[in-house]
Amino acid sequence: MQAPEQHDTRRLGRIMSWLAAFALLGVLWLFFADQVERRLNPNRNVEIVPGSGELVLQRNRMGHYIAPGTINGQPVSFLLDTGATQVSIPARLGPVLELQPGSPAQVSTANGNITVRMTVIDELVLGPFVVRQIRANLNPGMTDEQILLGMNVLRHLEFVQRGDTLILRAPR
Repeated sequence: MQAPEQHDTRRLGRIMSWLAAFALLGVLWLFFADQVERRLNPNRNVEIVPGSGELVLQRNRMGHYIAPGTINGQPVSFLLDTGATQVSIPARLGPVLELQPGSPAQVSTANGNITVRMTVIDELVLGPFVVRQIRANLNPGMTDEQILLGMNVLRHLEFVQRGDTLILRAPR
């Protein structure tokens, strides 16, 4: 028969082993979640050089350019989309971004035709660039958190692409 203190020591050892295993899993999860996020959005902590008038972005693993910005002062993630005519916002983000749904409109998307609600963004900020009173649509078919930054904003910028780097600057 085991002494009571030996039984308690083994039990405590098992508990500590389980706690260590869970702590290790937690640390690994945080590490790999950060790695995945970095591959999907290498520009999440993009730095803007004051006075440079440029925004330098790296292409993500899927070949897209994603950049942080704001709409009406709220932080958002933009997916630069030269195939989109206008800025397209997931409809569920409208209230958070203080956007009023306007008249319905039919738009053609990569997934077919859809009815969206038109809106106007008071202020959109992408790096050092600020655009005011820009038309957009609230799209009920968008399921992720990214906002498609269409040509109605991008046409105000110059693009230079070199390899996996995209440089945006104000026209001269």
